[in-house]
Amino acid sequence: MSSNDFFAARERMLTRIAQTRDASTAGLPHWARADDGKWTFTSDGDWTGGAFVGELWLAHLADPQRFPISDAHAGLARMLPRAQRRTAFKGFGFYHGAALGSILFGDQMARDAALTAARSLEQMFDPKLGLIPLGQDAEEASAVGIAESSIDSLQATGLLYWAADQLGDAHMEEVANAHMRRVLEIHVRANNSVIQSSTLDPQTGKVLRTHTHKGYSDVSTWGRAQGWAMLYTAHAAMVRPKEPRWREYAVRVLDWWIDHVPTDLVAYWDFDDPAIPSTSRDTAATAIAAAASLRLASALGANGGAKYREFAERTATRLVSGYLTPIEPGDLRPIGMLTGGCFTRKAVARDIDTAQDAELIFGSYFLFESLVILTGLVTAGRI
Repeated sequence: MSSNDFFAARERMLTRIAQTRDASTAGLPHWARADDGKWTFTSDGDWTGGAFVGELWLAHLADPQRFPISDAHAGLARMLPRAQRRTAFKGFGFYHGAALGSILFGDQMARDAALTAARSLEQMFDPKLGLIPLGQDAEEASAVGIAESSIDSLQATGLLYWAADQLGDAHMEEVANAHMRRVLEIHVRANNSVIQSSTLDPQTGKVLRTHTHKGYSDVSTWGRAQGWAMLYTAHAAMVRPKEPRWREYAVRVLDWWIDHVPTDLVAYWDFDDPAIPSTSRDTAATAIAAAASLRLASALGANGGAKYREFAERTATRLVSGYLTPIEPGDLRPIGMLTGGCFTRKAVARDIDTAQDAELIFGSYFLFESLVILTGLVTAGRI
């Protein structure tokens, strides 16, 4: 796909972002039906709402007249009650929904919100566990205890590294490094695939069991578990270039994905679902893979990163050509939806997370972010 095609896809997604913004009077978007694009909203964004606010920051960068900065401010204001909730997952929302606004525009409201959330995450660190547990307010498919962890909790690290740099805070840096190291040690298997979740002994930190909240089984590889590992190791490799451990992990988990993803590059919801090919795809995990590849390409430089840049381009091309709703007479769906997202097929999921063929707001964010990078609007190293 040419740069002109990526630009056209970016414009289609901007059309969808504007339509979503105008419909978001009841909250922040969570997922939308594939047939008509109607959103399910959450009042405060749940763990996903920061993805839409992140889209609004990037949309302001692309077209400031059409997307004034007040759009992002309005979305961020809805998220603010979450800043001090006890959930490791708020790192995702407040990085993309707040820190990004500070990074791109020096926005003070965004910076303050992001730092509040980062300090709260720092305070959640448990020295006995060596990591930040999921937390009593974590949004999971089943109740979580005081010593539960998951690969998803790496969502805390991007925000912590940014905040440590902003504040010159050595302790916050130590927390980010310890959390990153321990979560990866527990959840990245010897063959470089990833298991989602773990239960630890609250007194000793010993791993009592590994399992999955959202994947097919306790020994399978859920697509987004691999995705989160790829994204946050690649991000760490990019923002902490002097730490070779993060680059090594990023190469390991991304190469596993490249070696195991279907030939059309669009992942199934779980790599080990025995129903493949007659089961759900997950374009959200696939979009995360594209965004992670662009980060790793940036971290490795022009020569070492060329493989990952090319893979990101091919992955984005597949998503745009096969799953992004087109401008086409007779197609009544909103333009620029990333369809084909699967929250999970696991029966114990929260009711709000049962969508199996939908537009997932975080999947849309990561495809849009990738298109923003691929069209040269911003570099991966800046995001």
